Amino acid sequence: MAYSRLSMRKIFEVLRLSVADGRSHREIARAIIASPTTVGEILRRAKLAGLTYPLPSGLSEAAVEALLYPPSAPSRALRPEPDWAGVHRELRRKGVALDLLWQEYKGEHPDGYQYSSFCDHYRAWAGRLSVSLRQTHVPGEKLFVDYAGPTVPVTDPLTG
Repeated sequence: MAYSRLSMRKIFEVLRLSVADGRSHREIARAIIASPTTVGEILRRAKLAGLTYPLPSGLSEAAVEALLYPPSAPSRALRPEPDWAGVHRELRRKGVALDLLWQEYKGEHPDGYQYSSFCDHYRAWAGRLSVSLRQTHVPGEKLFVDYAGPTVPVTDPLTG
């Protein structure tokens, strides 16, 4: 399960309880309804950032969050970019999925993107496309059916 951050109110409470009352991680975790590991992680980050309780005046919640959770540095490795237009075209074919296209890409470029980054970059590229499908129709006049995936063979039992 992905780690979700505590609210800033709870983070302030962790700092207050650890310094003012000198409580253990387990006691603080029970007080704020979180895991002791999460409490330890917040206190470790606060120590690295040089934050102590009481917090310096004029320090906003956004500034505290920026100190505790600085943005991660982007990767310095230059990875070969796939032909996103070609990937987009290939996805229209029956039976083709991003996983299959990623495996082909990874076969050509072993030092390329991992699957999650490949999908993220593709979604970012596809999000910039201008997509519109305007259909004017009278309600009830037409039936729209979307068949996804392989078809199912249907045989008439009387005529075979």
